Amino acid sequence: MVSSDNITNNKNEREIDLSIIIVCMNNLGYLCECLDSIIAYTFKTNYEIIIVAYFFSRENLELLKQRYPIVKIIESNEIRGFAENNNLALHQVRGEYTFVLNDDTKFNTPVVDLLFESMKQTPDATVMSPKTLFEDGRAQSCGRPKLTFWTYLLSRLKLWNEQKTKSSYTNQKGTFQSYNIVGAAFMIKTEIFQELGFFDETYFFCPEDIALSTLANKRGYKCYVDESISLYHLEGGTSSEIKMATFPTSVKGNVIFYSGNSIVKKCLLTIIITIESVLKMVYWGLKAIIGDSQAIIMFRVHRYTIWALYSTYAPKEVFLYLANKIEWFNV
Repeated sequence: MVSSDNITNNKNEREIDLSIIIVCMNNLGYLCECLDSIIAYTFKTNYEIIIVAYFFSRENLELLKQRYPIVKIIESNEIRGFAENNNLALHQVRGEYTFVLNDDTKFNTPVVDLLFESMKQTPDATVMSPKTLFEDGRAQSCGRPKLTFWTYLLSRLKLWNEQKTKSSYTNQKGTFQSYNIVGAAFMIKTEIFQELGFFDETYFFCPEDIALSTLANKRGYKCYVDESISLYHLEGGTSSEIKMATFPTSVKGNVIFYSGNSIVKKCLLTIIITIESVLKMVYWGLKAIIGDSQAIIMFRVHRYTIWALYSTYAPKEVFLYLANKIEWFNV
């Protein structure tokens, strides 16, 4: 068991530099790897770790408490999205800075110390992010460009790809300014995070991170990436069945964000995504006929996406309805 002596337990003992926030949905496999890497490779930064234990079994909750007794645990046993779960912890942070981290991340270098130092050495940085890697070491993300209605529309039409787009905000050397953040791992000044209202709970699965960094940029704050600092993002993902609820919910959130207050933009996106979804329903329907076991799930994913687009439900209501329909959470 990795020692956790360097985690701050009492604010009176020493000032906290950093609060690390991790939301985990009952997956100790990923979470323990993440926590062990934080503890093993953080030497200089005074920090606290707050875990939002989302729908944890009693057994896993007790194992988490026993293995990491100094980590603060917030139980979350109601259906909440990424924004809501993170905000449960964000309202309790004590650090001057906050590090939002996915549970399916890990590292073998002092990422926390290096990122914290890079943040301190970049006076106009509100946000500092590392480069993220796939498990095999390939680059996953290093900065993100400005994302707008037009980039989203073109991406739906397969005419624009964020990963292949050259931009001054992406894939530069050293420390450089990015426009948007990757929600899986970013460090931010807590005071400004609070000023921005933490994550916008309008959205349930996405695009909370894009909404946050877009708002930050509009208010004159700057997001940076330090390319020399990297961590692994394993992208555990969700099972195929729950995708019938998560995918339509994410599409609904994206349409709300990228269309803004424009009815014309909303209608245009709705039409384009409807056509796309119908074509995919035909494709997966044909595969279902020839015996593809996953095809019926994907057929329903796109059928439910069309329903979500035309419903008056907010993203969370979309998820609640569909999760209940597939009896995922027994809600």
